[in-house]
Amino acid sequence: MAIAIIVNEHERLSILHCLAAMDDYAANNSIIQSICAQYGNTMTIDKLGTQLHWLKEQGLVTLDHHESYTIARITQRGLDVERGLATTPGVKRPGPR
Repeated sequence: MAIAIIVNEHERLSILHCLAAMDDYAANNSIIQSICAQYGNTMTIDKLGTQLHWLKEQGLVTLDHHESYTIARITQRGLDVERGLATTPGVKRPGPR
């Protein structure tokens, strides 16, 4: 059980890192999936969707659903969590930069 909690926290932080790095703070689910894999957080598209919806429920991202893809955009609170300025249980706190 503890392993699943740790993996979820890391996956959620990597999603926030991905969105924070985008010029317009947004990306579609396919791009997020590829970038998270580069962070070592490989997820199926279904698992990514679950994590995106969880982040939305916490107010860390917004989601814009289209027929075959979803665009996620980081919120200001999400950016604060990604930078380590705020914390949210369920998201790994980033290390010092």
